[in-house]
Amino acid sequence: MKTYIYEGGFGIVAKSGVGSAIKHQKNMLKQADIEEAKGWKEADIVHINTVFPDSVLAACLAKMQGKKVVYYGHSTMEDFRNSFIGSNRFAPLFKKWICFCYGLGDIVITPTEYSKGLLKSYGIQKKIYAVSNGVDTEFFQSRNKEKEKQELHEKYKIPMNRKVVVSAGHLIQRKGILDFLKLAKMMPETTFIWFGGGNDSLVTQEVKEAVKRKSENVIFAGYVEAKELRNAYCGADAFAFFSYEETEGIVVLEALACEVPVVLRDIPVYKGWIQDQMQAYKVHNLEEYKHNLMHIFKKEQEELKRNARELAEQRSIRSAGERLKVVYRLSGVNEEKRPRNSSLRWKKILFQLMD
Repeated sequence: MKTYIYEGGFGIVAKSGVGSAIKHQKNMLKQADIEEAKGWKEADIVHINTVFPDSVLAACLAKMQGKKVVYYGHSTMEDFRNSFIGSNRFAPLFKKWICFCYGLGDIVITPTEYSKGLLKSYGIQKKIYAVSNGVDTEFFQSRNKEKEKQELHEKYKIPMNRKVVVSAGHLIQRKGILDFLKLAKMMPETTFIWFGGGNDSLVTQEVKEAVKRKSENVIFAGYVEAKELRNAYCGADAFAFFSYEETEGIVVLEALACEVPVVLRDIPVYKGWIQDQMQAYKVHNLEEYKHNLMHIFKKEQEELKRNARELAEQRSIRSAGERLKVVYRLSGVNEEKRPRNSSLRWKKILFQLMD
């Protein structure tokens, strides 16, 4: 059985977690000895990762050709909210749309038990499995902490005696950019660096104004290549993640793998796999962010960092690939193709969409 990862719309999501997940899936197939189809025609299984109209057409076409469809549930109504201008207004419609999209899959795969629970609560009837997006633990690891720290300070012209806190994500409210800026003002002796950007036309006015008024100890690095982001994780004194809603959080996995002390908001997605003060510090407000960062600055975090690395290994791309192989077997998507005459229903759906 050969698997084809459909990449329509990849250019739109390339700099997002979904883009990273698509890249990771290719590596998962390789790590788990699942053969990747080089073209659509030779595929038996098709992975769909986005909810753009072309993905719906691709799923229908795959059904018409008797292929099995694995639809990845990266998006939920909850993480659609507070993302860009108008997202809250359209969230209920988005929920209906993703339910339709995911319903086209023979199975649905989503990154965590938390997001699985959300999708099940929507009434999606297809079998839903939780498989981590994975993290490349071979790439995201420190080579030389002292050198990486020096390079980070030199690149951003930060005195070596200043503490550095990094964060990453799109410049949207859901990711906690406003809290990031508020905390930076509360800790003027620390330098805060935000990696990532976004479409300026979709950013809310509140976020734009807050970014303009940033304090002097804030640096916006923009979108950077993976190597530079890895060096920033490894060279920083802490990684602080402010997101209010996630389906997993690939950047959190990357930071854990790089053994930088992590402070994150205590939200439901981390329940059951990230333990407070074991692999990371889980907090509820800005005072707790500040308190735990100051604690990290004063005390070595060797046990926390070891535990973080172990957790990242459990969610490595290799481990995720093995889990994917199990899901293939449990769900039966790697069994023989469905008979051609069963594609009639999907032809009707496709024609309705095109009408």
